[in-house]
Amino acid sequence: MTMTIYLFENYAARLAAKNNIYWSYIFQGIQMINEIHNESCLDTMSRMDDNSVDLVVTSPPYNMNLRIRNGKYCSRQIVKELSTKYEGFSDNMPIEEYYEFHSNVLKELLRVSSLVFYNIQIVTGSKRSVFKMIGEFSDQLKDIIVWDKTVAQPAMQEQVLNRQSELLLVFENDNAISRQFKDATFERGSLNDIWKISTRYLDKNNKTHGAVFPEELVAKVLQNFSKEGDIVYDPFMGTGTTAVVCKKLKRKFIGSEINQEYTKDCNKRLDNIGFEF
Repeated sequence: MTMTIYLFENYAARLAAKNNIYWSYIFQGIQMINEIHNESCLDTMSRMDDNSVDLVVTSPPYNMNLRIRNGKYCSRQIVKELSTKYEGFSDNMPIEEYYEFHSNVLKELLRVSSLVFYNIQIVTGSKRSVFKMIGEFSDQLKDIIVWDKTVAQPAMQEQVLNRQSELLLVFENDNAISRQFKDATFERGSLNDIWKISTRYLDKNNKTHGAVFPEELVAKVLQNFSKEGDIVYDPFMGTGTTAVVCKKLKRKFIGSEINQEYTKDCNKRLDNIGFEF
């Protein structure tokens, strides 16, 4: 009889502990939603469950300040007026380090979400890494959307093409071999793979972040590839464009941003939107 009571109590204690762990995970997930986490995205994702996010849309730093001199990579001289788009971030990671970091980020993104929109620009400091990532993740690369910014950015050197476009690399876990998006909301024949979206109307008063992408771009992704109530994650939140659009379109969001000032700016922008979801 005593042994039976002991076994029952032991089982009950283990069950309670298991339930506490379960509910702590649920509570933690709720706490993460509609919040900007001032930390590395890898730290944020370490607390996220598999497939806990419906959609990822982001625009990571492009490594603009890495250049080529005498056939070798080196850092560009950091001149705020010319080459620095971020406050407190030099944007000049060594090319292998840049590749390794984004490879790790993509692996984690494809763990927490099945669908990832990764906005990148082909520049000297990212070119080799981007092409290498396309090769490494070729089995998950579903499609590529070209963002035509309508006006080209002038090249900084002779014999270099002006850059008018950026790319949205679309990765998917479940069925990347197919071009069909099973949960997309657009009708057949209504959405092209070249999106003409101007940067002309971006906030010119934003003095700390010079690489903000337009709300229209984020909205086009959300409106065609998600639905109201979905959870959207941006691992490089910046000053909050993705979160702002999510709030306007009745999506939930999770954001990561290492810069404390950007995080504050993001929360201010969100406070100015009346709708709370």
